[in-house]
Amino acid sequence: MSTSTPSAIIAAVAPTFARGKASGDVLFFPSEVHTHHDAGIDFEIRLCPALLHKPALPTPHFVPGAASHEQEKRTDPFQPPYNPNLYVGELKDDAEGTEYVVLLNKYSVVEGHFLLVTKEFQSQTAPLLPGDLVQAYLLLRAARKAGQHLFAFYNCGDRSGASQAHKHIQFLPVEDEDGPPIERLAANARIDKDDKPFSLPELPFAHHIRRLALPSSATPADLEPALAGAFVELLDLAISSVRHARAAQPPGAPSYNVLLTPRHLYVVPRARETYVLAASREPLSVNALGFAGMMLVKSPAELAAVRAEGPARVLGGVAIESAHELQVRGGPEFDGDAEP
Repeated sequence: MSTSTPSAIIAAVAPTFARGKASGDVLFFPSEVHTHHDAGIDFEIRLCPALLHKPALPTPHFVPGAASHEQEKRTDPFQPPYNPNLYVGELKDDAEGTEYVVLLNKYSVVEGHFLLVTKEFQSQTAPLLPGDLVQAYLLLRAARKAGQHLFAFYNCGDRSGASQAHKHIQFLPVEDEDGPPIERLAANARIDKDDKPFSLPELPFAHHIRRLALPSSATPADLEPALAGAFVELLDLAISSVRHARAAQPPGAPSYNVLLTPRHLYVVPRARETYVLAASREPLSVNALGFAGMMLVKSPAELAAVRAEGPARVLGGVAIESAHELQVRGGPEFDGDAEP
């Protein structure tokens, strides 16, 4: 299959989604959005009772080793042959040679939800590579040129809310040209320098943000060092946050969520995947969308429980205590040579 361009991919998403929905290959779940203001963010809490009937997906096994790799490949929904009603196109990062396939999300609550997937199996526990970031950003830029508003998110690791072990970045359309709800708070933040990480004092958990001052004329060669440099810096801070909170963390590789918009890159380290709601004692799974200011609930009772506790409290319950200012200032406890 021939390689496409970001603009052609964006143009193909809507007709492919319509075709997939009509054929039944895309399972679309209607929902209604409820707004709840908390911690400076107008959270969008999406109520979708139909998800109660969604088929249960097997939990991915994020275990290193060849045997685990082969097991995941046998149950990998992102391996060819691709369903033609889910297949949007293919991209290639010329600098790194990495090839990608773009597929619709089979289980969608928002029309036009699609995935950028590595053609060869890479683990969802792996950090984003420069080519991943460049291709994701080019898709966001192509969407903006087409008058559409998207953001990208990546769930990394077993406590991130990831549902598949094969590396994939997700893209979600939003109506607001500012982006997801978190973006307005980040855009209004006063920072000294665009090229330095910052955090939002309103949010009671560790999170690290870089503002992206990337001209619309930037080539892939221009984008790669800017995006990769920003990501590595934020990831270092996220790992430092995990080390600082290590006594409260389970063993293993750190988990985190990544958000990418045309203006900002975010990394949020994770402590656990689910939050137990006080009212029902039921677990609520949280992925990167929660930190974008978008939460998903399956019943009116769950909606009421999230409202009662507050989305920021829920997010704080699955994230890590913030130490951003200490990290930026530096200190022996954040020395890279210090013991975790």
